Amino acid sequence: MTAVMWFRRDLRLADNPALLDAVAAGGGRVLGLFVLDSLLWGRSGDPRREQLAASLRALSASMGGRLVVRSGDPAEVVPAVAGEVGAASVHVSGDYGPYGQERDLAVERALGCPLVRTGSAYAVAPRRVLNQQGRSYQVFTPYYRAWLEHGWRKPVDAPANVHWVEASADEVPRVKDVAAGEVTASKRWRGWLGGVKAYDTERDRPDLDSTSRMSVPLKYGEIHPRTMLADLARHQSAGADAYRRELAWREFCADLLARYPRAAWEPLRPEFTKLQYDEPGELFDAWRTGRTGFPFVDAGMRQLEATGFVHNRVRMVVASFLVKDLHIHWKHGARWFMRSLRDGDLASNALNWQWVAGCGADAAPYFRIFNPVTQGLKFDPGGAYVRRWVPEVRHLDGKAAHQPWKHGGAAGYPAPVVDHDEARREALRRYQAIR
Repeated sequence: MTAVMWFRRDLRLADNPALLDAVAAGGGRVLGLFVLDSLLWGRSGDPRREQLAASLRALSASMGGRLVVRSGDPAEVVPAVAGEVGAASVHVSGDYGPYGQERDLAVERALGCPLVRTGSAYAVAPRRVLNQQGRSYQVFTPYYRAWLEHGWRKPVDAPANVHWVEASADEVPRVKDVAAGEVTASKRWRGWLGGVKAYDTERDRPDLDSTSRMSVPLKYGEIHPRTMLADLARHQSAGADAYRRELAWREFCADLLARYPRAAWEPLRPEFTKLQYDEPGELFDAWRTGRTGFPFVDAGMRQLEATGFVHNRVRMVVASFLVKDLHIHWKHGARWFMRSLRDGDLASNALNWQWVAGCGADAAPYFRIFNPVTQGLKFDPGGAYVRRWVPEVRHLDGKAAHQPWKHGGAAGYPAPVVDHDEARREALRRYQAIR
């Protein structure tokens, strides 16, 4: 008897309940499968492709090189592989994304054996946290309280004595080598955890590099949030509490997208469909290439393009600038982020853009408009972050780097593309028109 473990967003062996079920169902004989979905691969930017390929190589190495990778449509590939080995069952972690749910139903219909869903990529799966009326939460704080009350299972160990069944496989695409894999994720997490108590006070400082950078391992399932929550429980501090809330926010976004699939690209608040936006053009190009003339914004966009990552506080500022200073629809920014981010997660990306744009659940009020200068002065007070990513202003010391136009300018660096105060007034005018 053989079982198939179809890996997706759970590229690890430890704390993987679906894998434990596969081992039990197969009597220890498991074929580990990953399908390079041609649709998802085609829609991914180079950073996500690089990260996925590296993570797959790491997973295969942990399996003695026996991960079977096949390319194509999962509805065709998974039944074919299951048939080749006479699988009694195919095991997966539940996927609650819009495409993932449709894909799994198509695979289930085509299979000649059961598709068994066990667990998910979340400590608490979407649709589990409900209010007293049996409905989903639209505001984070009560969701968070209910999420804590609901609780989650303890982490589980990796299975022992697995016989990985071999089969023909496609080669994992050879792309740029980057750090990836379960061992790397665990090492990074445990190394950072010792300083978690400072997270509450330092997490908004991009100049300090004090965040965990665990969004990438979480995206690919190289570590499970349940493992992280168990570790956080042993670190009682305001920093640990703040980090726990960030994990809960990720699950809040997943819950919203599972219930409202249209939220990937449409506003949750329908009145915002009437908000006037400008078409993306030269100003959008200036934003995405880090040439707006606002160093804090440009530093973030250049960091994104160079590394596939950008600090969370900076993500909020650059998003606000696109929507409320340049008056460009948030979906254009969300798509650019999904193309550019290594940790591009549809639920977190879309719902966080909606939060900034003021049109989502528990959204920041539309009239909350980040000032790109004061944000930089507050969260990068010495200008170190700006000077790291915007070399044109490196000759300016301290806070002066945030306002080069006040200090003689910077050779080769553009003047601000908009007047922030005027842009703010125009954003508020457009908002008032739909109230």
